[in-house]
Amino acid sequence: MTEIVGVVLAGGLARRMGGGDKGLIELEGRVILDHVLERLAAQVTRVIINANGEPARLAGYGLPIVADSIEGFAGPLAGVLAGMEWAARQCPDATWIVTAATDTPFFPRDLVVRLQQAVADEDADMACAASGGRHHPVFGLWPVALAPALRHAMTAEDIRKVDAWTARHRLAVAGFADQPYDPFFNVNRPEDVAEAGRIASECRA
Repeated sequence: MTEIVGVVLAGGLARRMGGGDKGLIELEGRVILDHVLERLAAQVTRVIINANGEPARLAGYGLPIVADSIEGFAGPLAGVLAGMEWAARQCPDATWIVTAATDTPFFPRDLVVRLQQAVADEDADMACAASGGRHHPVFGLWPVALAPALRHAMTAEDIRKVDAWTARHRLAVAGFADQPYDPFFNVNRPEDVAEAGRIASECRA
């Protein structure tokens, strides 16, 4: 298997949840982050968590906790950059990283292979997932070699939106069905917790 670093993006402020870590909300007797890590770890060779603030709160996972290297909570693109730069330093054999959001417990178990296939099929530079007519750029396959270009875009050009950066490159899209539920459903608001529980019950059925 090609060496790929999985990066859980957990660096946001979770304003719509009243602050805190969305990944530490309980779902089915475990926190959402447990579900995310289980799915991602099965698809990659190494996993790190991109998180800002006090890293001790996540120390129990025994995984590298990597903060954004761009200050000011610059969004998921800063997490992509942090993952790329960590992989370049710590895993020189890894030419790709895959990112996944910390609040999306049902993302596909074949996410990585489908993103890889999309890149190969379209001779693209990178890939992201899509479902229900919407792109999900935080679920992406990113080449580590583009880390310097991304850092320049963020620091010299103040690029913050993922779409603004991917528009400069050949982006492949891997489409996923959104029935019977959207695998990229994310727990973004308090009322989403109950919906996540309903989906989890469907997954068990």
